[in-house]
Amino acid sequence: MANCSIALQVLPQIKESLYVCGGENSNSNTQEVFRVVDEVIKYIDSTGVKYVVSPFETVMEGDFDELVSIVKEAQKIAVKAGASSVLSYIKLAYNPKGVSTIEDKTDKYQ
Repeated sequence: MANCSIALQVLPQIKESLYVCGGENSNSNTQEVFRVVDEVIKYIDSTGVKYVVSPFETVMEGDFDELVSIVKEAQKIAVKAGASSVLSYIKLAYNPKGVSTIEDKTDKYQ
């Protein structure tokens, strides 16, 4: 049973400036942000943890220490993929006796 659930939103910063919707370079910046985020998701997939991608974040569940390590590495992956820096928003639920699963929370809406 998983003892942790983490929602991770990675916002790569491109070209030494904050990503902002609009402006003359917004389409190319958006595509670059998506490309870097795709690299992070590919990394998460490679770890073998259970995860679900949604429009704003990726939710993972598993062992607390493993997931925190993945979050840490995700920052490095984003920079390696071309981000000048990274803003990440993290929501974390931890219970040593187990957390509610992704299915527990979402199946009734599927």
